Amino acid sequence: MTTLTRQDLNFGQVVADILCEFLEVAIHLILYVREVYPTGIFQKRKKYNVPVQMSCHPELNQYIQDTLHCIKPLIEKNDAEKVVVVIMDKEHHPVERFVFEISQPPLLSVSSDALLSHVEQLLRAFILKISVCDAILDNNPPGCTFTMLVHTREAATRNMEKIQVIKV
Repeated sequence: MTTLTRQDLNFGQVVADILCEFLEVAIHLILYVREVYPTGIFQKRKKYNVPVQMSCHPELNQYIQDTLHCIKPLIEKNDAEKVVVVIMDKEHHPVERFVFEISQPPLLSVSSDALLSHVEQLLRAFILKISVCDAILDNNPPGCTFTMLVHTREAATRNMEKIQVIKV
């Protein structure tokens, strides 16, 4: 049985891969559960041993993938603080926010099998909570849209500003 530590592999990359995959599933499920798009554009799939609804609309899928592709390097460097899915009404006023706070996990000294099993259980629990959130939330007004925001740590913001100054 192997043990994972940050020195043994690119820990940030592994975390970013797992988190981005989870965020993709969660975003699709939020859009389905909160009826931002018609149910007809979603297909049932299985993720983390739980049935989930995923969009089959190419433009929507591309937007989500492109956004997560931009967020992933920030997660790898531990520069992302939060990822927020904001549902807005027709006038673009926020009506709901789903906030995913991101923090660096502690050093790991758990067997890789046990770790993966534990992570899967946590992600499954989160997906199940999203699946039932409509039972406690009011219905959204018709014609809602959504956007995704990323909140970065201050150091990441300064680094992005430096890159912009250099490119100008």
